[in-house]
Amino acid sequence: MATLYPSLEDMKGHQILQAQAAAGVRTPATTVVTEKPKLVSGTGNAAPPMLYPNLAELENYMGLALSSEEIQKNLLPEGSTALTPAGPAPGQLVAPVSGNNAGLRRAEIKPGVREIHLCKDERGKTGLQLKNVDQGIFVQLVKANSPAALVGLRFGDQILQIDGKNCTGWSSDKAQRALKKASPEKIVMVVRDRPFQRTVTVHKDSTGHVGVVVKKGKIVSLAKDSSAARNGLLTHHYICEVNGQNVIGMKDKQLTEVLAGAGNVVTLTIIPAVIYEHMVKRLSAGLVKSAMDHSIPDL
Repeated sequence: MATLYPSLEDMKGHQILQAQAAAGVRTPATTVVTEKPKLVSGTGNAAPPMLYPNLAELENYMGLALSSEEIQKNLLPEGSTALTPAGPAPGQLVAPVSGNNAGLRRAEIKPGVREIHLCKDERGKTGLQLKNVDQGIFVQLVKANSPAALVGLRFGDQILQIDGKNCTGWSSDKAQRALKKASPEKIVMVVRDRPFQRTVTVHKDSTGHVGVVVKKGKIVSLAKDSSAARNGLLTHHYICEVNGQNVIGMKDKQLTEVLAGAGNVVTLTIIPAVIYEHMVKRLSAGLVKSAMDHSIPDL
């Protein structure tokens, strides 16, 4: 199994560090591999060239503004002083640039299925609106501060069962009726995390940008050689979440503010436009803007 990385920047940084370790090059505590070896002209007793310049001197790698201390902390586990040529165990997520980023963990789309227990509020509501897509039932809307929001349901989650009954083939209306008839004290659901969505981790450059142009929540263009372009973001996709926070229904100005405050490492959850537009069809735009849960999920 191949080593996994949150972003291309993490992969490149780790690969160069592995090459350094394999070559037996020792690096000071504040250095990171950033470029190819430089040749030094002249002969004699000149000191051998430094293969991996000090990060503090470069202050820039792949267009990113990096902190030497932060990189060193991300690269080396507690008590370790060097990266071994053997590298991490297969399948382990390695993140020398992203580090232990909270947004990356909040945005994670977990494989498998899970069971949740949902109740109704004092008005008999769950705060959940469901939609049939391709014979499956999906979360179309989660209202802020509702029971559905409190148990962690998100836009795009697939509902496989409600109180032991399989939802495959149900219409949207049948799914809503099942919720209405369910016990107010306990509704047992089996859920699969957002199967139509994927996450892409990107890094802000030294100007604070990731390289996307968004209009009405939809990615319309990518800046050349930006982190967004390098990491495979695509146009004709909508941004559903920023670091795990739902941004559906936000105005572009609000979304820009969320991105600005998201830190240097940003994990975007995206969905193809054709699927998104089908999922929100017949859903009031005003309802989405006023009612959608935009809270930051707990870890």
